Parts: sequence; C-alpha cells; structure tokens
Amino acid sequence: MSLSDPSSVTISGTTTALPRVSVGDRKSIYQNGDETITLTVSHQKTRENGWRRMVRIDTSKITPDPFETGTNDEVKAAVYVVFDSPSDGYTPAEMLASWKGLYGLLTASSDAAVVKVLGGES
Repeated sequence: MSLSDPSSVTISGTTTALPRVSVGDRKSIYQNGDETITLTVSHQKTRENGWRRMVRIDTSKITPDPFETGTNDEVKAAVYVVFDSPSDGYTPAEMLASWKGLYGLLTASSDAAVVKVLGGES
C-alpha cells in the first residue's frame, strides 16, 4: 500500500502535486516537475528488529548569494518525521497516540514550540 498518486503538499499557501517518481523496496519518492519539492516515505528494519518509518519533505530554491553580487545559489532544506518502534509491543494506534501528543505540542499556540526550536531554543 502506498500514498495516493499524485500526493500533494501545501507550503506557504501553495498546493503542489507530487507524482510518484520512484518505487523501491519499502520506499517511495514523489516529486514535482521542476524537482524543487520531494516527498520521501521509507521503512527500514532496525538492528533491534524494529521499524524506522520516515516521512520527509525536501525543498530547494534559488536565492541571491549574500557574498557575491549578481550571483544566485541553489539552497536546500528538509523537514522530516521519524517513527521508531519495536516489532512487538506497540500497536499502530499507540504510535499514533504518541504522534498526536507531539503534534499537539508543536502546533499549540500558533506553532510556538516550532518557532522556538527554529530559533535555536531547546
């Protein structure tokens, strides 16, 4: 089972379709036409015989070089979530409950915790 194809993501109010461009062993990649937004979903077995499940968005853009006038550079950023769980002992519902707790913390009061983390606070 995989995500819908195409998937879509809304960044800064703009929704972008991301068609699936690659399917591998426990990994799918979705990407827009100019390759500035990439969604990766992967599942890896861990050494402890558990699972590491990741959802990741990579973005890139062209921005002026702050040190060379008239020169532009490509810059990249990534945001991702990783779920580490043992093969036995935690149900998907229990992992979802932990995710909801973290999501609630991060998004409360207009994303205040995320703003603090992005500002270097811990």
